Amino acid sequence: MTQSVVVQVGQCGNQVGWRFWDLALREHAHVNSRGVYDEALSSFFRNVEYRRSDGGACAVGGRIQHLKARAVLVDMEEGVVNEILQGPLREVFDSTQLLTDVSGSGNNWAVGHMTYGSAYREQIVDKLRKAAEQCDCLQCFFLIHSMGGGTGSGLGTRVLSLLEEEFPEVCRIVTSVYPSVEDDVIISPYNSVLAMRQLTEHADCVLPVENQSLIEIVNKITRMSDRGRLGAGTKRDCTITSWQGGLRGPEKPFDAMNNIVANLLLSLTSSARFEGCLNMDLNELAMNLVPFPRLHYLVPSLSPLYTLADVHVPSTRLDRIFSDAFSKDHQLIRADPKHSLYLACALLVRGRVQVSDLRWNIERLRPSLPFVSWNQEGWKTSLCAVPPVGHACSLLVLANNTCVKPTFMELRDRFTKLYKKKAHLHHYLHVEGVEQSLFSEAFNSLSELIEDYSRLDAVKGTPMPDPPRLSIAS
Repeated sequence: MTQSVVVQVGQCGNQVGWRFWDLALREHAHVNSRGVYDEALSSFFRNVEYRRSDGGACAVGGRIQHLKARAVLVDMEEGVVNEILQGPLREVFDSTQLLTDVSGSGNNWAVGHMTYGSAYREQIVDKLRKAAEQCDCLQCFFLIHSMGGGTGSGLGTRVLSLLEEEFPEVCRIVTSVYPSVEDDVIISPYNSVLAMRQLTEHADCVLPVENQSLIEIVNKITRMSDRGRLGAGTKRDCTITSWQGGLRGPEKPFDAMNNIVANLLLSLTSSARFEGCLNMDLNELAMNLVPFPRLHYLVPSLSPLYTLADVHVPSTRLDRIFSDAFSKDHQLIRADPKHSLYLACALLVRGRVQVSDLRWNIERLRPSLPFVSWNQEGWKTSLCAVPPVGHACSLLVLANNTCVKPTFMELRDRFTKLYKKKAHLHHYLHVEGVEQSLFSEAFNSLSELIEDYSRLDAVKGTPMPDPPRLSIAS
């Protein structure tokens, strides 16, 4: 069995990570009723016995002693990490996994990337190495961060480059939360574009998630709940803690949005955590979905949509779940992939679903989904036997689709409005190691990325000619 390490950076990254670990424990508790430390748990958790002289980890197959998340928590403010350590998840982490400061990055990419990235480089590398050494077969690093703030965008992308430098053969999958247009951080376009260059250069796969899309999804679920369409078992204004199996009190701001991202990660990692007749290796994502190295932005969508852990949602027909997952209302960025071009697409199904049902739905949807002419069979499928708690089945779609281009164009336009006036630029230029050329290079990198997608869109529906065949000289 392989293991993976989750690296959560900044306020947003740690809040989403907190929800992921909470809900992951609840999933495993639901399936693992015997209290045995099995291979499913070992993929993301260590089992530690404090009474052993070496304080080391226990082997797979024994009783659960003390579970420790395979994680590294980084934040340049103490608030969120301290809250985690004082909450019900405090036993899942220890001090060797944490790195915090007190002053924060001041919403400045340069402070996070340059100042803190240099000051804490050795400590970050040390914690990453220790987490890797505790794995028998390290498969993947998951990085969770936001794009709008200083620590998430700056230090988060510095950590990403360190992962590539220290572990070049290990897959790097990044979940990036993009700010909305109404974001209260004025300089978030600077931070996002500077971070985008790092993501394009150093990540294997990036799953972009937009705050605005999350807000719209939460509002939609709230309206459905008000109409009674989520079933009598749905509990509003609450979240579930993994081991209590009950309510933890009033929901905090962003909890519902963070739960959606956490559910994305639960579905993404389900094949690594549970058995299935058609499980997918995480390394296969980049291998099958990324035909060109820079175009590794995979648009995620979920069906059914839910924000809480114990949503006793009325069962939905499988064909409806598939149709919804390809609709614009279920995308985690504001996009409509059906009107753009697919380079490749992964379907990660959870629950008791037959391979024949999966193939039938692909054939049913295929005519309405425009794929590039040279990859008409660009589907990657995964079937995990264990469904999410409270559901019969679920579907996560990861689409390498040109529909991400409008999101990137909007971000570039917001960056340009500030940069044309050189507004707020001095906040970055006074940081040691930062030159104005960084901004022009980041802008050019984003523009080239947009142009790459535009070239693909231009040939939509036009079959590409086959390259001339090699002739053998006589």
